[in-house]
Formats: sequence, C-alpha cells, structure tokens
Amino acid sequence: METTNLSTGNGSDKMSSAGSAAKTMYSEAKGSAQRVGATLRSELSNLKNDLDALMSRAPSLSDEELSQAHTQLMAKFSSMRYAAKGLANEASRQFNRGMESTTEYVKDKPMQSLAVAAGAGLLLGLLFKRR
Repeated sequence: METTNLSTGNGSDKMSSAGSAAKTMYSEAKGSAQRVGATLRSELSNLKNDLDALMSRAPSLSDEELSQAHTQLMAKFSSMRYAAKGLANEASRQFNRGMESTTEYVKDKPMQSLAVAAGAGLLLGLLFKRR
C-alpha cells in the first residue's frame, strides 16, 4: 500500500509560503508607493500651477486678496505635508514588515540564509575587486 505525503517535512512548505508572502508584500508596497507617488506628483503640479497663476496676478491684487491667496496656499502646503507624512508612515510600515519577514526566514533557515549571505558577499567582493 502506497501513501503520498503532501508535506515534505523539511520546511520547503514554509519556504514557499514565505516566498509567496514576500512577493505579495512587495507587490502591495509597489502598488501603494505608485498610487501615493502619483497623487503627490499631481498635488505638486497643481500647487506649481497655482503659484504660477498667483505670481502673474500678484501685482494687481489687493492686500485682502493676497491674504486669501496666502491662506489657500498654506492649506495646500499643509495637505502636501500630510500626504508626505502618510507616504513616510507607509514606507516605514512596509520596511518593518519586510524586516519581520526576513527575520522569520533567517530563524527558520539559518544555514540557507548563511549560504545566501556568503554567496552575496563573495559576488560583491569579486565585483569590487575588479574596480
């Protein structure tokens, strides 16, 4: 009677799930960064256009109109600052998730991690030795 064992018992299931999790985290981070980057670029472009329009109209504006324009621009700067802080927080969160995933992988596979690190060090050593 022949039986099939679905789990290898050597940790390859953990390795493939860790690899899948890493790919998922990477694609989520990349998509999130692209969305936030596009939003920031759009906001920055709008701010530049507003500043250009204000500079062309500034000589003909009254003190009250200049004060209103200043208030509006400061609100937009505040919005940009908030978006930048959000981007920094998201980057920090993704970095921490990556660190946790890497730490878990190294704890699960210490010898394989050591071999990868040694190989990467050897490769970098060879590349820098040539220069």
